[in-house]
Amino acid sequence: MDYFVNCNTAPLTPYAPPLDRARVQHLFRRLGFSASVQTVDQAVGQTANALVNSLINDALSLAPLPAPPWADWNRTNYPADDDLAGQTVRSQRDSWRLDYTRGLLTNNLRDRLSFFWSNHFVTEVDIYESPGYLYYYTNCLQRNAIGNFRTFVSEIGLTYAMLYYLDGVYNNGENPNENYARELYELFTLGEGNNYTEQDIIETARALSGYTDRGTETWDPVTFDISTYDPTSKTIFGQAGTWGYQDVMNILFTQRESEIARFICTKLYEFFVHPDSADATGNAQTIISGMAATFISNNFELAPVLSQLFKSQHFFDENAFGVIIKSPFDLYLNFINETGFGYNDGDISFAMDSSALVGQDVFDPIDVAGWQRDRTWINTNFIIGRWLTLEVVIQGFYQRDAEAFRTLAMDAVGAGNSTTSNPEIVVRALVDKFLPKGLLTPQDFENAMDVFKIEDVPENYYGSDYIPGGLGLWMLAVSPEVPQQVFLLLMYLSRQPEFQLK
Repeated sequence: MDYFVNCNTAPLTPYAPPLDRARVQHLFRRLGFSASVQTVDQAVGQTANALVNSLINDALSLAPLPAPPWADWNRTNYPADDDLAGQTVRSQRDSWRLDYTRGLLTNNLRDRLSFFWSNHFVTEVDIYESPGYLYYYTNCLQRNAIGNFRTFVSEIGLTYAMLYYLDGVYNNGENPNENYARELYELFTLGEGNNYTEQDIIETARALSGYTDRGTETWDPVTFDISTYDPTSKTIFGQAGTWGYQDVMNILFTQRESEIARFICTKLYEFFVHPDSADATGNAQTIISGMAATFISNNFELAPVLSQLFKSQHFFDENAFGVIIKSPFDLYLNFINETGFGYNDGDISFAMDSSALVGQDVFDPIDVAGWQRDRTWINTNFIIGRWLTLEVVIQGFYQRDAEAFRTLAMDAVGAGNSTTSNPEIVVRALVDKFLPKGLLTPQDFENAMDVFKIEDVPENYYGSDYIPGGLGLWMLAVSPEVPQQVFLLLMYLSRQPEFQLK
């Protein structure tokens, strides 16, 4: 079976039935970083319309992270000694990334989107280094994550992080730098080679010139310096005039609205629904066309197009389940959320460090094109790293509170089965909780059962509803072996191919 062929033929029309458990779990895996049993239980039976409206309204109303005390620091605020200054910078950056990642674990759509956009409007913190620049960049991502895309494009290009990362601070009208103009079209709005020319890039670079006043100290704010702006006429997409920065935005979104809508809706589709938007066996292109029409008719507001997608039959079709490979952040944060285990900042820091180790360092993508996602997360080195680091996470939780593993199993099977003496009920519930497509074959499930039952527990220890003539001495709620059994099952499942999917 190939999980990655897009066979989804369901339409964009709304999904009407009450949501079952599988669809609620699917929604939370995609719109947040998964969810606990309790969160899922509260949502089961709601309509897609009600649940998605709630998530979108929460995202629209959520305030950005407050500014840290050092948001406006420049080099003079740091110790004169370079080593001490470097330590302070690293401490501030690490603290900010921890605050940001803590927000991702609250399972909100706003920060799932802000994380998505950080891999679209890419900067690399190791290039511009400034913690203050990182704050203002993050603030722009959060404020615009589910807002107006045209406003987003306009604002992100003037963040200090972007001006330094793509050389806008060196874009002098007398000697234009084309880096940002090129990526504005190729990566941020139109897609590579999609109805723009090299001359459009050159003319756009001239129009974007002037944001070169870098102050007198390192990490000062960047402002407009009219003496470095090119005031002469430029022709962009056939439109001639003495254009400046905002003129470029106006021309781009009026002359290329169809191209922008298609490009952005394709990226949203591939991130939230299926990584293959071009497969001929499904109707992804029809879905993307519908999304693009909604995007344009709503003047590039993101909320309406996301609402349409997340409420659709296409999104909730079973062919959309488990077809995306978890990113490193999904791997660790989903597991923390799904278990409901109590976590601390040390757990979050370990998840961040582990994520960087296997290819995803927050706010530091590999290059301007960003992480390419999906199959690139799985190679020989990364898969071993994923296994080993997640096992450390599981072991840490077990050493801290073994009984939490029993609680997880009892929550998963539900109150009606909390006293069960049938291990199959427990294994089935945990497999369904952590693996969106379950295990591939009956033998794979039997292997999981063997792991759970552990060798030193006699077969007839379980109930007669599992083993004919069983004694029923084992019970989920009280048997001392249960925490270890759940622990071993999670260790086993974490290495299965199906566990890598969301």
